[in-house]
Amino acid sequence: MHGEVEVGARVTLAQVAKEAGVSATTVSKVLNGRSDVSRATRARVERLLDVHGYRRRTAARPRSPLVELVFHELDSVWAMELVRGVENAARAHRTEVVLTRSGTRHAPAPDWIEGVLGRRPLGVVLVFSSLPAEVKQRLRSRSIPFVIVDPAGDPDPDVPSVGSANWAGGLAATRHLTGHGHRRVAIITGFEDMLCSLARLDGYRSAMTMAGLPVDPALVRHGRYDVRSGFEHGMDLLAGPGRPTAVFAGSDLQALGVLEAARVRGLRVPQDLSVVGYDDVPLAQWSSPPLTTVHQPLRHMAEEATRMLFRPDDPGRPGRRIELATHLVVRQSTAPPGGTAAPGDAVA
Repeated sequence: MHGEVEVGARVTLAQVAKEAGVSATTVSKVLNGRSDVSRATRARVERLLDVHGYRRRTAARPRSPLVELVFHELDSVWAMELVRGVENAARAHRTEVVLTRSGTRHAPAPDWIEGVLGRRPLGVVLVFSSLPAEVKQRLRSRSIPFVIVDPAGDPDPDVPSVGSANWAGGLAATRHLTGHGHRRVAIITGFEDMLCSLARLDGYRSAMTMAGLPVDPALVRHGRYDVRSGFEHGMDLLAGPGRPTAVFAGSDLQALGVLEAARVRGLRVPQDLSVVGYDDVPLAQWSSPPLTTVHQPLRHMAEEATRMLFRPDDPGRPGRRIELATHLVVRQSTAPPGGTAAPGDAVA
C-alpha cells in the first residue's frame, strides 16, 4: 500500500482504521493527500494519527525538489522583491521555486491544500496573515514544512514566520517629519484589520506624542496599499485650508498617489508638502522627486523564510518568529515647511 506507515510501537495502521471506523485504504488515501475522502473523515483520521504518532517508511513517494511560494496577488511591486528573495535562497540549496496564486490576503483558498499535498514540495513559503487550523494540521501530517512571510499581518503563535519592525518604521518616518518642524502630519495606512497598518499607526502616534503634537483624527486615513488609494486620500487631505504640510504613506505606492494628488492640487513637493513612503521598492528612487521612505527588507525577509525550511531545527517549530529591522532612507521628497530638500540620498 503506497505511503504505508508505522504507527507507534503498539498501534498499527489497521487499528487506526478500525478506531476511525474506516478502511485501511481510506487511511492510506488520507496520508497521500487524495481528494476523494470527505472532510469529516479526513479530520477524524488525521486526529487519530496525530494522537498516536506515526512515521513514514522510506518507500513513501519522494518529495519534489521544489519550494512553493504562495501569494494572494502577484501584481504588486513588493511581491517581486519577495519572489527574488525566495529564489536567491532556494538557488543556494539547488532547489527550484514554483509560484502559486491563491486565496485572499488572509489565507489561501480551500482547494490549495489538495494541490500542494499532491505536489509534495520540500517546503512552502506563504505570504498571508494566517492559516486555517486544518491547513496547518494537514501540512504537518505530511511533514511539509511551512513558513509565513509577514509584511501584512500577525500569524498565529504556532506558525513559523518572518516579519519586520513596523512600529519602529512608523516612528522613524513620523519623527523625521516632526524633526523638520512639521506640525500637521497626516498618515495614510492600510486596512484596520492588518497588524502592520495598526503598528505603523501606533508608531506615528508615538512620534507625534514625543513631539508634543496632537493627533488630529481627520488626518488619519485607512486604505489599500496602492496608488489609487494614496491618490484618493491625498486629494481629500489636500483640499482644504487646514491641509497637512506632510503625509506619511503606508506604502511607496500610496506615496506615489499622494505625489500625483499634490501635483493636481498645485502643490510642490517638498516645498509645499513633504511625503514619506514605506517599503523602499526600487521604484521609489525614480519618482519625481525621489521618495524618502522606510526601507522594509522584503527580499531579506523572503530569503530568511526560505532558509528556515532547510534548517532541521526550524521547519514547523511553534513560536519561531524572526523580526527584521527597518530604517529610514532620506531622499528629496521631504524638507522643512516651505523649504527645499538637500540634494542626494542619505540613510538615517
